[in-house]
Amino acid sequence: MQRAAREAAAAGKTIGVVPTMGYLHEGHLALVRRAKKAADLVVVTIFVNPAQFAPGEDFARYPRDEKGDVKKIRSAGGDLVFIPSAADMYPPGFQTYVTVGGVTEALEGAVRPGHFLGVATVVAKLFNIVRPDVAVFGMKDYQQAVVLRQVARDLDYPIRMVIAPTVRESDGLAMSSRNAYFKEPQHRAEARCLYYALRTARAMAKAGAVDPKKIRAEMEKVIHGACPSAEIDYIAFTDLWSVQPAAAVRPGVVCSLAVRVHGVRLIDNMRM
Repeated sequence: MQRAAREAAAAGKTIGVVPTMGYLHEGHLALVRRAKKAADLVVVTIFVNPAQFAPGEDFARYPRDEKGDVKKIRSAGGDLVFIPSAADMYPPGFQTYVTVGGVTEALEGAVRPGHFLGVATVVAKLFNIVRPDVAVFGMKDYQQAVVLRQVARDLDYPIRMVIAPTVRESDGLAMSSRNAYFKEPQHRAEARCLYYALRTARAMAKAGAVDPKKIRAEMEKVIHGACPSAEIDYIAFTDLWSVQPAAAVRPGVVCSLAVRVHGVRLIDNMRM
């Protein structure tokens, strides 16, 4: 991969990268197409990164379909697929990790200790391997995109970071590889509670509501109305780039939430 990247750069080609954990859906493919507009050569990486999963999380059962993924990448215009093994990325004696400060402390960082240590480390390695000019991430994983933007700025990677809009199913559910965990149609239907809650928050904000507590309370009602068994990890309102809590819900503030629906943990967000 490093040799291919050097050869492409020597030939004057710009390189785009779309890092993924595989089991690709239309949301991922939209990122590939976005990268293709911004670069001559698009590399899609597929790596289910063990360093970003805590004990008891779904690393072992995370869905995988490498052959299907490669076909989808080709159809979307991707040029190269890089699929390293865990031994490639973390060889014996591996000791170096990338730690990011403030932007990792809220939301996912607060409920999944060590998660962003794994994310930042593996993507820094992928940047070193692929040497991209452009990297494309999705707004659905909003905090992750902000964290990696910070990594690129702080470590002086000469990379243009693009955060593309969330791609949703026709009923509003954000596309996610974890949606495949739903085996019962009713459970899948109840997962729409995240989208309903976010729409409620946006409507309240547009109507003039600014108190995060009041909006959060209404969102909780919507979630439990659509899915009585839902377990809410968090509902938060934060500044877009600092990921610090917002004292008031103003235009541009991001509402993020993480909810367990019949055992499946989903995240989503929406700008107010």
